Amino acid sequence: MTDISTIAEHMEVIGADGVHVGTVDRVEGNRIKLTKKDAGQGSHEGHHHFISTGLVATVEGDTVRLSANADVAVAFEEEA
Repeated sequence: MTDISTIAEHMEVIGADGVHVGTVDRVEGNRIKLTKKDAGQGSHEGHHHFISTGLVATVEGDTVRLSANADVAVAFEEEA
């Protein structure tokens, strides 16, 4: 299991396929809060999204790699 306490602000979050999912704003409980700049467009624009820490496969350097491909991980995002 990956040590979630090593996840820090401004780390890049990528899917298992290497595709950018977002940038860490902070960790809140068992969720990673992504920055607003990665919120998407339309009704998703301008607010934070969250990814479950349960999707984290590894934390290496400044990168959080998820166990799911980016398109699957985004489907699991929660909005704030």
